[in-house]
Amino acid sequence: MPNQNKVQNPESPVAKTPQMNDRDFINDMLATEKYFCNSLSVALHEMSNHALFQDIFSVSKENQEMQRELYNLMFEKGWYSLEKAQPNSLSQTHQQFSGYKNQFPYGSNIQ
Repeated sequence: MPNQNKVQNPESPVAKTPQMNDRDFINDMLATEKYFCNSLSVALHEMSNHALFQDIFSVSKENQEMQRELYNLMFEKGWYSLEKAQPNSLSQTHQQFSGYKNQFPYGSNIQ
């Protein structure tokens, strides 16, 4: 019986051989892009030179778009699945984080 909490497209077949297949290559690219996203984010938070910040910010945006395209491709081909969030879990998490807004200096302005 299929997992009812899983969100996944039908899986596109790939060769099951010792060599890397399309799924392996795209998964490797996605992992690399995720790593770059995190690394660029840290660099941007610590950058003081404005011109360099603007250049790296542009690269970071392109990197995030590529990461999203790879994720979409893997999801479309059924190579990436998600778990459905349960409504009560979403509600609890929303309530938890809604309470945090009062702790921020401008929390009363956040909706």
